[in-house]
Amino acid sequence: MNLCDFVPENIRSIQPYQPGKPISELAREMGLSEDSIIKLASNENPLGVSPLALDAMMNAMPDIALYPDGSGFELKAALSRCHDVKAEQIVLGNGSNDVLDLAARIFLKPGASAVYSQHAFAVYPLVIQIAGANGIQVPAQEYGHDLPAILDAIQPETRMVFIANPNNPTGTLSSVDDLYRFIERVSRDILIVLDEAYYEYLPEINKSNSIQWLKEFPNLVITRTFSKIYGLAGVRIGFAIAHPDIADLMNRVRQPFNVSSIGLIGALAALDDNEFVQKSFALNRAGMLQLTDGFRKLGLEFIPSSGNFISFRIDGDAANTPKVYQSLLRQGVIVRPLGIYEMPHHLRVTVGLAAENERFLNALQYTLGELV
Repeated sequence: MNLCDFVPENIRSIQPYQPGKPISELAREMGLSEDSIIKLASNENPLGVSPLALDAMMNAMPDIALYPDGSGFELKAALSRCHDVKAEQIVLGNGSNDVLDLAARIFLKPGASAVYSQHAFAVYPLVIQIAGANGIQVPAQEYGHDLPAILDAIQPETRMVFIANPNNPTGTLSSVDDLYRFIERVSRDILIVLDEAYYEYLPEINKSNSIQWLKEFPNLVITRTFSKIYGLAGVRIGFAIAHPDIADLMNRVRQPFNVSSIGLIGALAALDDNEFVQKSFALNRAGMLQLTDGFRKLGLEFIPSSGNFISFRIDGDAANTPKVYQSLLRQGVIVRPLGIYEMPHHLRVTVGLAAENERFLNALQYTLGELV
C-alpha cells in the first residue's frame, strides 16, 4: 500500500485553491514582456502599498535576521485603539485566510457541519473539508447571500456559519439590518464568521458597526485584512476580532511567528496612513464607474459590486467565457475566471488605474468582436 493511501480521504480529495495568474507566468506562457502585462485578477490595490508602510518596512529590513514578536504586541495595541476592543480579543494571521483556517480547526471536526453561501469565497469549503466536517452550501439569491435560507439550512450538528460581506467574487452586500437580524437569530452555540476583507471599500452609509456587535454576540468572529485597501497583499497579514475566550483558543493553535516582522511593521504603519486609504477609496469609486459604464456600452450584464472588483457575464454558450479569458491573456490582460464558483459565464476584474481599466475595456471590446 502506498504511504499516501493512509491519508484521510477528505485531504486527498481537496482541490487546491487557484489564485489569480501571476504576471511572470503569463509572460513565460505568451512570450510577453512583464512590463506589457496588467494584472486585474486578484483584487490588489492598483496604487500599490501605503507609502508609510513601505518606508517602515524598508527601514526594518536590516533586522530581518531576528524573529518577529510572536505576540504582535504593538500591532494588537494599535488595532485595540483603532477598533475600541481589548488586545486579548485580537488574533493575527498570515492573511485573513489564516484566521479563517484557525477558526475552522477549533470548531469543526468529522461529523460537524458548517454553512456557507453559493458563490462565496472558495476558502470556506476548503477549510471545512480540511477539518473533515460537512459543508452545507446554500443557493445564492441574485448572486448574494440568502440569509433566511442560510438560517434554515443550519442543522443540529452545525458549528459554524461563514458570511462574506461584501462577498467575493460577486461583490454583493447584505444590508446592516438584515445582517444584524440574521446574527441575532443564530443559536449562540454556533460560531458566525463575518468576513469583512473589503470593508474599507464601503461608503460610510453601508458600513455595519459589526465590531460593536461583539459585545452582544459572543459567538461572532470578524475577520479583516491588510491585503486589500492597504496594499500589503505580499506580506500576508490579516486579523480576527472575537470574544476573548474564542481569541484565546485561536491563539493556542496559531503557529508561532505566523506573521512576519516586516508584515507587523508594515501593518502598524499602514493603520496611520489615512491619506492613502482615502485616495484608494476614491480611485476605486471612480474606476468602478468607469468599468460599469464600459460594460453598459458593450451590452454586458454585470453584478453591482461593493468591493474593489466586479464580475461580468459573457453571453452565449459557456464555452465563450474561456475564449474571452484566453483572448484577454494574449493581449496581456489578466482577469479571473469564475468556473470554480459555479459561475461559468462570468469573469471577475479588479478595479485598476484609469488607464488599466481603459485598456481592459478596449481589449474586451476587441475580443467580443472576434466572437461575433
